[in-house]
Amino acid sequence: MSYKFKHTSPNPHFNEVTDVYPQEVLENKESLKLIDVRETAEFNGELGHAPMAELVVLNSIPAEIDQLPKNQTIVFICRSGVRSSQAAAFALSKGFTDVYNMQGGMLAWNNLMLPIEK
Repeated sequence: MSYKFKHTSPNPHFNEVTDVYPQEVLENKESLKLIDVRETAEFNGELGHAPMAELVVLNSIPAEIDQLPKNQTIVFICRSGVRSSQAAAFALSKGFTDVYNMQGGMLAWNNLMLPIEK
């Protein structure tokens, strides 16, 4: 159950990570595993979170990585795209191949006025 993004760009922080755009993430959320790596207070806070996003706090990613599906496209999300790119780089280092970072994080999501949950 893999999704092939139509629009991608190189991540500015990690050469091996690919960024994807919030609008395309929203349009294809049913085909993706969305992992929000922010703290709980941020996930439920002012910026909210993307519909269908699951919270896995960044510092718990190493312990939780084996619970994530290797047969599904994973998009990591945070506030601005930095922590989520760290999570994506870590997943790639652990043998995941179908992982992406959502460019601009929830700041970009909110700027585009995409729907949020709180």
